[in-house]
Amino acid sequence: MLSIADYARHDGLGLAELVRRREVTPLELLETAIAAAGKVNPQINAIVTPMHDIARARAAEPLAGPFAGVPFLAKDIFQEYAGVPASYGNRALKDARFAPQEHAEMIVRWLRAGVVVFGRTNVPEFGAKAITEAQAWGACRNPWNLAHTPGGSSGGAAAAVASGIVPIAGANDGGGSIRIPAAHCGLFGFKPGRGRTPMGPRYVERMHGAVIDHVLTRSVRDSAAMLDATHGPELGALFHIAPPERPYSDELSRDPGRLTIAYSTRSPIGTPVDAEAIQAVTQAARLLETLGHHVEEANPDIDGMQLGKDFITMWFATCAATFDDIKRRTGCGNDAFEIDTRAMAAFGRATRANAYVEGYMRWNDYARRLGEFHQRYDLYLTPTLAMPPARVGEIRTPDWQQAVLRVLLALHLEGLVLKTDIVEQMVEENLKWVPFTQLANLTGTPAMSVPLHWARCRAANAKRPAAAPDRGAMDGSGEARDDGGYLLPLGVQLSATPGGEGLLFRVAAQLEQAQPWAQRRPPLHVASV
Repeated sequence: MLSIADYARHDGLGLAELVRRREVTPLELLETAIAAAGKVNPQINAIVTPMHDIARARAAEPLAGPFAGVPFLAKDIFQEYAGVPASYGNRALKDARFAPQEHAEMIVRWLRAGVVVFGRTNVPEFGAKAITEAQAWGACRNPWNLAHTPGGSSGGAAAAVASGIVPIAGANDGGGSIRIPAAHCGLFGFKPGRGRTPMGPRYVERMHGAVIDHVLTRSVRDSAAMLDATHGPELGALFHIAPPERPYSDELSRDPGRLTIAYSTRSPIGTPVDAEAIQAVTQAARLLETLGHHVEEANPDIDGMQLGKDFITMWFATCAATFDDIKRRTGCGNDAFEIDTRAMAAFGRATRANAYVEGYMRWNDYARRLGEFHQRYDLYLTPTLAMPPARVGEIRTPDWQQAVLRVLLALHLEGLVLKTDIVEQMVEENLKWVPFTQLANLTGTPAMSVPLHWARCRAANAKRPAAAPDRGAMDGSGEARDDGGYLLPLGVQLSATPGGEGLLFRVAAQLEQAQPWAQRRPPLHVASV
């Protein structure tokens, strides 16, 4: 039987190798993972639906694939497991114990890769926020500091991987939901390009292909190997992207050559960017230069505020359709949804069809302009987050705004509100924490968040200095040694042109070797509690 400490030292491929060599059985790994979850999940609230009996039955079967026997967690939205309740972070679905009768295609491919799924992870309602604080399940917390959010919408997955419960977990990304929690939790978060992985069978695409499934990992090689195991079109796929030239795992040992990389620390919607996020990018730029790349400051010629409005318009309309679908499925009333969700759905319902289509047509312009930008630059470097991870409840809609929303909805004034500048205000308010990630979703380009920076934070009542302190104040575990403050992860984002997943993996492997992050563990970790 592997100890929890030994279990937590391995990434997914490392655990699979132990199984292959018969040093441990899949069932022993599973029981270790369940025990690890028992140590930390009560504090971080990452796993909301255990699947222990199903997992034990699977672990007793003959397993094959690159991750044969590796414990795994699926996200509680889109990644349906036949017969297991899926709530999407919604109280009505939770209470109804809605259980799909067939696997999602991504689950099929993960199972084919050999993983043992033993639970589903916490998400915000319908995955609609960059924090994970659904009223149906309660807030998920960041193992680096429990007062802070792990981000969203794959917040439960990120908290589980960062705390050592599993080395790899299912995630998806419709506006940053893989990269944002990766940046919050010190993980590697890779968003493949449009059409690279399946979304079926119920949907062959979501939000015009903006949503993509993949995983959150500690190591780059786990992410590459899992994409090798899952990429490719499914039956009825609307997007067919050219297959990779070679396995993504092979890219990790290839020299990317001397790249020309653009960087920016300016928010595309004009909102402030924290000094720590700026420092994260400038340090990453210097590191890339030491690796032989040419790095210079530049931005694509794209109206970031208009892109933000088009993203929000699409998001609200999708929320409205989901809202109405859940009501039909469960017979629930409006009070089964959070007030923010009800407002988003109302605004989506009030959006004129021609306005929606006009916004969607602008996606073509963004893709064209970004393509022109990538004719000059191989990669684009930005912060993943505009500021360090927020405290739990910090981004919550204030009570007075909730009261205003209730009045607007009761009076059916959402259409009138949309004729004001409220959409621009909503863009600023909702995206000011995460203004950098939506571009890759709307243009369908691959992007990744790499954990290269840890931000200095202080107690809630203490003012954090504008300039970050010397990184020498951090020990091997990532904990601060001086002044009583603490450190939180703050990743940087790199994006490429469509089909550029291989190049991103090459650079990610280069960065991982130059500045390893695997040894940095949060204070709340299964090996230390």
